[in-house]
Amino acid sequence: MMYFAHEMSRAALMPLRMLTGAQSQLLRHPDSPLSNIPGARSIASASAVFGDLTRRYPKPAFNLNSTVCDDKRVDVQEVIVKRHPFAQLKHFQRSTERPDGPKLLIVAPLSGHFASLLRGTVEAMLPDHDVYITDWRDACRVPVTMGDFGLDDYIDYVIDFMEHLGPDTHVLAVCQPVVPVLAATALMAEDGHPATPSSLALMSGPIDARIDPTEPCKLATKHSLGWFKRNLVHPVPAPYPGAMRKVYPGFLQLAGFINMNFDRHLGAYRELFKSLRAGDHDKISRHREFYDEYLAVMDLPATYYLDTIQRVFQEFHLARGCLRHRGRPVNPAAIRNTALMTIEGAKDDISSPGQTRAAHDLCINVPSARRVHHIQQGAGHYGVFNGRHWREEISPKLRTFIRSA
Repeated sequence: MMYFAHEMSRAALMPLRMLTGAQSQLLRHPDSPLSNIPGARSIASASAVFGDLTRRYPKPAFNLNSTVCDDKRVDVQEVIVKRHPFAQLKHFQRSTERPDGPKLLIVAPLSGHFASLLRGTVEAMLPDHDVYITDWRDACRVPVTMGDFGLDDYIDYVIDFMEHLGPDTHVLAVCQPVVPVLAATALMAEDGHPATPSSLALMSGPIDARIDPTEPCKLATKHSLGWFKRNLVHPVPAPYPGAMRKVYPGFLQLAGFINMNFDRHLGAYRELFKSLRAGDHDKISRHREFYDEYLAVMDLPATYYLDTIQRVFQEFHLARGCLRHRGRPVNPAAIRNTALMTIEGAKDDISSPGQTRAAHDLCINVPSARRVHHIQQGAGHYGVFNGRHWREEISPKLRTFIRSA
């Protein structure tokens, strides 16, 4: 019922949002006599903020139409090269005649936001790499006739994408996928699969969520799996294509993210109000660029969500050496020929330092000369894969690691 109530409240607010939007335009337009009345600009700004807070945010585009290769700007086209019901493999195809550089598969998190959250990650790697990314589908748009999706299916998808790209592929897993990506690599290594990654970079994810648990980790162990199922899993209402599919709604995940830093987000919207009133278009643009991405959320398949809660955050299967994929034990010690890099943010409040580095304790047969660990001082969770720290300090180290693998 919660999902249905959420949709009803959105529908109920729509007329008010349209009214306040028109009011904002009328009070702000220079040719309107109402724009000169006292307080008009403040009312218009408040109306605009209300509109931003209540509108729907669609799936953002990557908008990476070009990059620079060898000091020359070249076009980039997004091409879907593989499709599955819950994900597609997207290729950022560069128009360059030179050898296209190392193949890099970026595995985006399936944790509430769209893959475009990694726009900055892709952008930094494009000049020197042939980049692919997992583009996960919003579960509310996948009909129930397409079947279910759990953590084992996630691992299957990763293996299939690696097989499609073939040998000499490098893989970067950002946040949530570090566990299934490490599992997929271990399974392929044990099988002697020719498409086993040449290198594996794991970034800010819960390889061992027992280490210095953050608030999300504590929440997972505070409640039983049944509590999560009763309170956080809801059927998708009509008229979505995925009607009746059970999901963990994106709006609940977003509420959790916002509550973790509520004062920061409240301050951001106070500043937006001031910027609108002052007509500071640069600040308005920067705010909306961030929040158009941040507030665009997707639903997660319930089976996958509950699998992750139980196997990663409550029972710590990978860290304890008891993770299984469709009944088969996952053995990270089987990884021998894949170089390993772990990356963490010193100020990460979602996956604290040490949780990702734990991969080195599991992959005991990777030669020490092919291991790298980097902890980024001053970086929080999102700062590890986007922003100044990522562009200026982390991505150059990652590029060097890939080239030397």
